[in-house]
Amino acid sequence: MRVGCETGAMSDPTAPVVAAFDLDGTLTEGGSVYHWLANIAGKGRARRAAFSLLVPLTVGAIRSSRWADSAKERLFKKLLAGTDLADVAAASRPFALDHLEHQGRAPLLARLQWHLDQGHDVVIVSASPQIYVDVLTEAMHATGGLGTRLAVDPRGRLTGGYLGKNCRGTEKMRRLDEWIARRDYDTPPVIYAYGNSRGDRRMLSGATYPFNVGRLGSLGSLRRFARLRVDQER
Repeated sequence: MRVGCETGAMSDPTAPVVAAFDLDGTLTEGGSVYHWLANIAGKGRARRAAFSLLVPLTVGAIRSSRWADSAKERLFKKLLAGTDLADVAAASRPFALDHLEHQGRAPLLARLQWHLDQGHDVVIVSASPQIYVDVLTEAMHATGGLGTRLAVDPRGRLTGGYLGKNCRGTEKMRRLDEWIARRDYDTPPVIYAYGNSRGDRRMLSGATYPFNVGRLGSLGSLRRFARLRVDQER
């Protein structure tokens, strides 16, 4: 296995480096959110909830943007509202670790490790819920993790709604900028970014070195971005 690392010379080799990775479809195969919901709420209940929202979920998949955000939140409300945060967190840890073990994309995980070995700050930026993005951030020894935050009521129960916005599109770049600002770097960092779908376009557009790691390559929505050369993938 070889992972291409050609990026060209950095304009300032002394500048700090941040490597931002999407999660689903980038570091791991496919999506994780529905499988997580099925793990939390049960497969049958998750199937019924998804079927009842088939039209908005389909429109969201096609049109993306606010339609996708709204459909996802409606599904969350059906399946998560009233559940105890501590119970969900406890169930999320083994789910996330199992997902990483069986669905991790070895070349991209190697790329993440390469950044860590260079002393770069690595941050996972994902539309997946923060509740298990935190688990995966710890497992991959990343510097930070940014996911979709879930609202919790005063009793410690999930409402099913977002706390803030779904972490995709413009929100991904906003959250990454916010995270970088909190790091208080002496000089603006060089940013590497890795994504696989149109929800990553804003983040890649804001990076110094953006990479498209999607399966569709020149046919995908990120075709204007450089491909990361992956010579072998399981």
